[in-house]
Order: sequence, then structure tokens, then C-alpha cells
Amino acid sequence: MAVTYEPPRGDVVAALNFYAPPEDGSAPYNLAGDVPPGVTPRNYGTDTQQVLIRDARGREADFTLDKDAFQIILNQPPSAEKSFTDDASIEKNYYPRLSACCWTPSRAPTKSSSSTVHTIRRTSPDSKRQPVARVHIDQTASSTIKRVRRHASSAAEADALLAGRYRIINVWRPLNARPVESFPLAFASSATVRDADVVPVEHRYPASAGGYVGQTAAIRHSPGQEWWYLSGMTGDERILLECFDSEALREGSGVQGGRVAHSAFEDPRTRKGAEGRESIEVRALF
Repeated sequence: MAVTYEPPRGDVVAALNFYAPPEDGSAPYNLAGDVPPGVTPRNYGTDTQQVLIRDARGREADFTLDKDAFQIILNQPPSAEKSFTDDASIEKNYYPRLSACCWTPSRAPTKSSSSTVHTIRRTSPDSKRQPVARVHIDQTASSTIKRVRRHASSAAEADALLAGRYRIINVWRPLNARPVESFPLAFASSATVRDADVVPVEHRYPASAGGYVGQTAAIRHSPGQEWWYLSGMTGDERILLECFDSEALREGSGVQGGRVAHSAFEDPRTRKGAEGRESIEVRALF
């Protein structure tokens, strides 16, 4: 008889890794891609804090992109993609499912296929992409504008897109066959993250990747931040994570922050031998 395990539920106090500035006072940066041996991938430090992370289970409808910069979507039918090991197959079989669950007429990706990309993370020793246990925001206002211009088919199209509302939204889901037990994802309500908490970080890609320089954001800890997670998340559930929303810059828009700080975290209640978390995150530019 198979043994079943109940994943950790309810609110929890756990460690989150926040930003500590470079000791030499220089501007912070990350090195993306494969970092050569002996080279430090970032020049800033870590401020680890014990934080109350509330369970959003049962309150899923309380959160919106405009207020919190995250949204929880439940009861999604399975996609035709099963293994999530081949990029071309994922684009063919999984991306269309996002149109059914997450993209609406008022929230649809730009036509450029290169503006929609995905990242798979697996908690296994041989995986190059592990869950990121560092509080961050994937994009900033500056990097979003840069991506609009990079992916638009022409300068005129970029100008037209930037004249209206433009956003980057990630769709996150676990790939585990069972409910997630280890390294769940924590996310902070955007309305509780002050602009002063957000630190732009230069994100440098290697020459082999074109030498592109983007920008992410690290996060300073602040007691007023409200942190959430979705306990025992399953493969039929999605979290929309808004990286940036231009409406947040417009006074009176009602969009509170428009950028979600998030991080994987180690739940101290996780049982020994629990299956490592696997996930896919699809980023789209709107």
C-alpha cells in the first residue's frame, strides 16, 4: 500500500534572503549564464530574515494583479505537454494552454514570438537551474522598456506599444506529480513593498549570449511587507507574477506597485526525503 504525505499547510515563519549592499559601495550586478570558476556571480550580499509567510489557500480570490501584482488561478485542465524536457515541444503543446487560462483579450502577449520565453527549474544536483532562494523582481521599468524595443518588429511599433499600457507577466506552475512539499514559492503583495525597498541590479549576460545587459531588482527587507505562498500547490494551479506594469507609474491608475517580489524558500516543516520541487515559468510581454 502506497504511503501518502500531506504537504505543509498554514502560515509559517521561514528564512528569506534579502538584499545587502556591496561592501565597497559600488552599484550591484548579477552575472547571468555559466559563470567561470573563481568568479563571483554577484557583487552584493545577503540579509537573511525570519519572515511570516501566510498561506493563501482558501483565499485565492482575494488577490489581484492591480493590487498585489500576483493572482492565483485554480482548476486548469492538463496540457498536451507531459515531459517538459524539450523546448520546441513546450512551445507547441504548453503555450496554447496559457491562452485558455491566462491571456485575455485585454491581456494578450505581443505578436513577437521571441517576447514569450520559459524557464524550467528543478531541485536536483544535476540541474543547472535550481529554485532561486533570493528575494527578487525579474524586471524593472528600465529593462521592460528595453525589452519592448528589443522585441518589437520596428521602432514605430515599439513607440506605439510604449505609448499605451505595457507589462511583463510570468505564469508559474509546479511540474511535480504530487502537491509541492519542498521549496515553495513566496510572493509579496506589491502594495506592501515600498519603492525604497526595490534596488535595481544590472543583469549582465556573457558575450556568448550576445552581451545583453538587462536589469532586475533585489529587495531590501522591511517589516511592512506582507508575504504569501500557496500551500501544497498542484499542477492544475497557476500563479501570475507581474514583473512590471506601466500603469503603476501613472498617478491615479489604481495599480499599486505593479511589480511582485518573490523567492523560493525552505519550509522548516518539510519532511525528510520530500520530492524536490520542479516548476516552469513562462514570461510574456504585453
